[in-house]
Amino acid sequence: MRIGLYPGTFDPITVGHADIIRRALSLVDRLVIGVATNNDKNPLFSLEERVTLIQHECKNMGDKIVVHPFENLLIHCAKDVQASLIIRGLRAVSDFEYEFQMVGMNRSLDANIETVFLMADVQHQAVASRLVKEIAFLNGDISKFVSGNVSNEVHKKLKLLNNKD
Repeated sequence: MRIGLYPGTFDPITVGHADIIRRALSLVDRLVIGVATNNDKNPLFSLEERVTLIQHECKNMGDKIVVHPFENLLIHCAKDVQASLIIRGLRAVSDFEYEFQMVGMNRSLDANIETVFLMADVQHQAVASRLVKEIAFLNGDISKFVSGNVSNEVHKKLKLLNNKD
């Protein structure tokens, strides 16, 4: 069985992420979506909330998907879920430069785990979770970049945060 791992912070999951997930499904028998803790990015959503959002977004994509939160090294997560393939989405040259370094490090940690890059669809190349959150913070329309459910959850979360101030 070929198991692929698509890791990320997914804060929040975007239409670009969903596109990569759909396309990655054709490459593997099982796709594990690895949801990274990554507190350095100051996530809007907790790890549990991000896992729930991803599960909701993927519920109609078939039964080949498993959502798996992780807090360790990516290569350790890949071993934990028995993945032989790490799937990464690329939007721009700047993504490639970072990912190129990561592949080198991961290959030196375990040469048996391959990394495959999927280019973002042209219509999703500008979509980034960080920018989606920034647009939402400034009361912009994020409906082109996330599903209706995710948009509602982002706005609910921002309303909660604004009421705490």
